[in-house]
Amino acid sequence: MNKLLIRQGTVVTTSGATQADVYVEGETIREIGPGLERKHRGDAPRIIDAQGCYVFPGGIDPHTHFDLPLKTTRTADDFATGSLAALHGGTTTVIDFANQAPGGTLATAIEQWHKLAEGRTACDYAFHVSVTDWNEKTRAEIHECIAKHGIPTFKTFMAYKGTYMIDDARMLEILREVKRAGGLALVHAENGDMIEFLVGELRAAGSLAAPKNHALSHPPIAEAEACGRIIDLARVAGCPLYVVHLSSEDALDRVRLAATHAEASDPPLYVETCIQYLTLDQSRYNLKGFEGARFVLSPPLRAKKDLRALWKGLSKNLIQTVATDHCSFRAEQRELGREDFTKIPNGLAGVEHRLELLYSEGVEGRKISLERFVELSSTAAAKLLGLYPRKGAIAVGSDADLVVFDPNQTHVISAKTHHMNVDYSNYEGWKVKGKVKTVVLRGTVAIEDGQARVAPGFGKYLRREALTR
Repeated sequence: MNKLLIRQGTVVTTSGATQADVYVEGETIREIGPGLERKHRGDAPRIIDAQGCYVFPGGIDPHTHFDLPLKTTRTADDFATGSLAALHGGTTTVIDFANQAPGGTLATAIEQWHKLAEGRTACDYAFHVSVTDWNEKTRAEIHECIAKHGIPTFKTFMAYKGTYMIDDARMLEILREVKRAGGLALVHAENGDMIEFLVGELRAAGSLAAPKNHALSHPPIAEAEACGRIIDLARVAGCPLYVVHLSSEDALDRVRLAATHAEASDPPLYVETCIQYLTLDQSRYNLKGFEGARFVLSPPLRAKKDLRALWKGLSKNLIQTVATDHCSFRAEQRELGREDFTKIPNGLAGVEHRLELLYSEGVEGRKISLERFVELSSTAAAKLLGLYPRKGAIAVGSDADLVVFDPNQTHVISAKTHHMNVDYSNYEGWKVKGKVKTVVLRGTVAIEDGQARVAPGFGKYLRREALTR
């Protein structure tokens, strides 16, 4: 049996930080406390010295897109490269999306994503399922997704008119069925009709070439309106709601308003933002030439005031999780939209940098506490999405997913050193304080001093139960 001892680190959970050793047998944590090295000397465990370092629970990224097929291309990171990059950055579990094809079934989508991920994923993983084609067969499948496939989280889109967008009537039906099944509804909140209208105006004016027009056609009001509307729809349906990748102060104001006027009978409301919305702003769309295309994603990057508002939202618990929406493309793939910004593949690469950026900008930047960092990067996602206490915890009986983190090591992010399958970095030259030193996944050292010790295929699929009864 694999035996491991992490000694003399500062163990950090959502309830505080304490000097302690962590003893691991097999895949789980067996003991936490001082002086364990002496106690377990006869067991001959592998010893990791964490003196001067923090020990965090393994990161959980609740929003990634690996090996995602689009109309004319595919994301640069598949499950092999994306999951290894995640481990290098201290993320031991990702939750990806099995997307229902128009006219297809949820079961087919799940089967397709299992084929993409099984035997190729280095970290542990789970799936959400995206509902894009609502009919009576899909209605029955909502319940089957939980019972047969261990997937209780269902994503819908208020944007992407003509492909993924769900209108309000069908949205209410989906929300009601998800509630009946004991699931959680995840929603991409942008007003698809408004975006389509603005794109049409830009097209009529002949303004299709500049990447900055992507941001102009996805204004904050489109997100805010949709955010307020989906909160109201979820209340009518009585369905727990998780708004993904919230990016703007205007949308956050709708969340704040809902929280202020919430009644005891209202369903739970949770909000996710992404690390790029906390660090990058819309000035990137004004870079010379076509470089702004490298920052195109939906929702787009916002103004600096929005970044400040999101950090405040994190500190006040209006936002519960920080994800990446990792959806990577190489420079040549961005060229698909050189003449028409609507054809630029949408998404940023960030799964490798989430923990270090959140620590550096948040904890070192005095915007969030150390305990809040753990909650935002791991524990909250585990609790909300059905993985706790197996994941997201440093506790006896939990999976031994652990990150030894050196808070004093400063380094610079660069495409030359990252492990994502992208030939540029959206954070090129960004100076970060704090670095992942060692990553343990289910008791096995996965990353050590920048080197991968596990291979694609080591990761396990994580089934989950209904979230409510």
